[in-house]
Amino acid sequence: MDNFNMLPKTIKKTLRYILQDVHSLEQLTALSNVINYYLEKRKKELSN
Repeated sequence: MDNFNMLPKTIKKTLRYILQDVHSLEQLTALSNVINYYLEKRKKELSN
């Protein structure tokens, strides 16, 4: 991603966590569910 350096620091930390510390498919699935939940919640808030 060319714009990686332009992302907020917390997003970069989250991506690094996923790449370095998630060691199982179960962990990745759980994290994905949490992130998707909050993304969908925010989309609904912004669409109103």
